[in-house]
Amino acid sequence: MNWELSKKLTARLQKIAAQVTIGHRVADIGTDHGYIPVYLLKNKISPFVIAGDINERPLKCAEDNIAFNNLSHCIETRLGNGLSILKPKEVDTIIIAGMGGLLISELLNSSKEIVQNLDTLILQPMQAQSELREYLVGNGFIIEKDILVREGRHIYEIIVAKPEERIKAIDPIYYEVGLYIYNNPRPLAMEFIDRKIKTTREIIRNIGENVSGPSAEKLKEMKKKLKKLEEVYLCLQR
Repeated sequence: MNWELSKKLTARLQKIAAQVTIGHRVADIGTDHGYIPVYLLKNKISPFVIAGDINERPLKCAEDNIAFNNLSHCIETRLGNGLSILKPKEVDTIIIAGMGGLLISELLNSSKEIVQNLDTLILQPMQAQSELREYLVGNGFIIEKDILVREGRHIYEIIVAKPEERIKAIDPIYYEVGLYIYNNPRPLAMEFIDRKIKTTREIIRNIGENVSGPSAEKLKEMKKKLKKLEEVYLCLQR
């Protein structure tokens, strides 16, 4: 394998790496092949990175990549589940990318002492993004950025958060679309919302109109969500 390719990250990984503050010590949880740790060191963004994974095979790939790039002295690999591999105040930033939002929430919740002593969380959930945002806001974090990035046919969501108690009333639709949807490139944001509108309309069609009980409640919820999504889309058009 040509490990030199690790210097060129995909659009998704590039955008994740771009959120790291220069000089921060970083933990990349679920590091897979270790591309982000190598990139952060090669580009002098971070002086020290912990590359963690729960599975031995990807961690071995990461170790080979790190060794190829002569970075074993400043990237430490650790085998283990989630944030259990870390000690409090050992790093400034934690990256968790490519996992489901519910799993990310569970990992954060099970290691509160670790996350409460961080400066920054950089999260890229593959599903359940709204549930993750709601967890963060309800558990002592402030979301600072919601970033959209296109990679092929997919639009990925990146959430940057910091441990900070700040009570704020949030319309639930922004858990779904991101608190800072309007800060993204307008065409990308509009496409992102349009996809959600189409998905919601399809759910409404599948439920049908002549329903009762839980299905009627679901229909009502989906129609309310559709209206909110259409309002966000109209705001993006202005």
